[in-house]
Amino acid sequence: MVADRGLLSLDNLESLQKMTVGNRPLEFILAVPARRYGEFDTLLEGHHAQHCVGATQEVVGELGWQEQRLIVAHDPEAAGTQSELRDKRIEALEQDAALWAGKLVDQETGRTYRGRKLSDAGVTARFYKAVTDSHLGHILKVSLNSKDFEYDLDEKALKRARMLDGKLLLVTNMPDHTPEEIVNRYKSLADIERGFRVLKSEIEIDPMFHRLPNRIRAHAMICFLALVLFRVLRMRLKAKNSPYSPNRMLEVVRRIQYHQVTLHRKQSAKGLTTLTPEQNVNSNLNILKNSRLKLAT
Repeated sequence: MVADRGLLSLDNLESLQKMTVGNRPLEFILAVPARRYGEFDTLLEGHHAQHCVGATQEVVGELGWQEQRLIVAHDPEAAGTQSELRDKRIEALEQDAALWAGKLVDQETGRTYRGRKLSDAGVTARFYKAVTDSHLGHILKVSLNSKDFEYDLDEKALKRARMLDGKLLLVTNMPDHTPEEIVNRYKSLADIERGFRVLKSEIEIDPMFHRLPNRIRAHAMICFLALVLFRVLRMRLKAKNSPYSPNRMLEVVRRIQYHQVTLHRKQSAKGLTTLTPEQNVNSNLNILKNSRLKLAT
């Protein structure tokens, strides 16, 4: 069994260890929501300092947790992106805080600004909402009970967040697989879930309620064929080094129309709409045409 972070709890983990399939224990791979458990701070600190700091490519290691194997995969590129994005959000929030704090001080000296007069309570409420909306309440601590506008940057929480950036933690009881094989098994689950997201978003397969078995099978087949076509298109775009995503490609081609005019039961005109330079790129059109031919085959 392979499951995402939502399933993991200590009670669920204990129950899974007792399950069997036939006469064999159930093998499982569960993602660990490390940010929810403070015990991972100490557990990962040494591993992070020794193997992850300064890494230029993915690092996969193994530790022990709850008498099970804990697989730790660190992606330095993803870690850098996550840390940079968080730092930019913190910087923007602190700039807003400095601006508001400066206005509060100026108001005390008699300076006026356009609009309503600021108050410490109002600024505190606005800043707290901005911090909460940015999901940074565990790092930027706003003093809600203070009469003055105050907040504090929790350096320890920020250091912990940076340590967990780019990390995938998996707990498993499979003894005969390498850490790399465990990670690949879990990533196959992510690929399946990505397919469901594509069906719901880009392909827009609406929920339908069927009762007859043949209609249920037909609906499932339509979903499957749509997903196959979408993935073939994505692979061919990637093979051509195209900057287009499948969704963007379909948006461009969808605007191409074929017109046929018939007057008095006689065809008088036909043809395509005038193509834009973007639509007229032969490589892009060939990619879409070949994808359809591949699916038909």
